[in-house]
Amino acid sequence: MRGLTIVVAGPDPDRLRAALTMACAAAALGGRARVYLHEAAVGLLRQNATAPAGLPDLTELRAIAADSGVELIACQTGLALAGLSADGQKVAAGGLIDLLATLQSDRLVTL
Repeated sequence: MRGLTIVVAGPDPDRLRAALTMACAAAALGGRARVYLHEAAVGLLRQNATAPAGLPDLTELRAIAADSGVELIACQTGLALAGLSADGQKVAAGGLIDLLATLQSDRLVTL
């Protein structure tokens, strides 16, 4: 199965929820799954938006994704702008150049 790389382009928690859910589904089907938080989307790492009844919140969903093998990548510039570090966040720091250079045959989706 081809991999799936999803770019979350803005600070909308619903888009991050959708990205993590799609990535978990791709990982469950045996594909590589990556979610890249671009610039302002990195700020979602410090937020824990409430979830609709019965659904996991973003922190829980990130943990589920990590346990499923989804790679979460935070834009290095976004980390600096948000005053955050990748340490302790279960996230790798990275940039768009590396993301695109390692895309291989992944499908690329932007939310």
